[in-house]
Amino acid sequence: MASIFRFRSRDPARDTQTDTSRLDRLAKLLDQISAEVEAEKSGLENRYRTTATNAAFLVEAMENGAVSSRRSSEVGELTRSILNCERRIAALSRQMQMMKDLRHSLDEIFEEKRQTGPDIRTDFVKPADSGTG
Repeated sequence: MASIFRFRSRDPARDTQTDTSRLDRLAKLLDQISAEVEAEKSGLENRYRTTATNAAFLVEAMENGAVSSRRSSEVGELTRSILNCERRIAALSRQMQMMKDLRHSLDEIFEEKRQTGPDIRTDFVKPADSGTG
């Protein structure tokens, strides 16, 4: 029975500090992943525009007889590439939205912790364009 009386809980301020540190690391990770997704999407959109332009010029040149119709296989390849880009851009857009939603949820947790715990740190990481605050 003596062991029951020796049990002590951890200091709530330490719990708050641990929680804040954990949430802060998660916020940084979400921001990093968001930046990676944005960079991939941006690069892909640039390549998409270039490929679409090249395809349009090739089709126009074929219609005008400026190039042989044997190059139609190139049009097929460009078309497949364009469709793959569109699918990937859509997937990346969904990932970006999910990261924004997760980040918003995390910001709500920070706000809730700030309102319920007077000793919680308030200088947590916020993305520059989070739109919250």
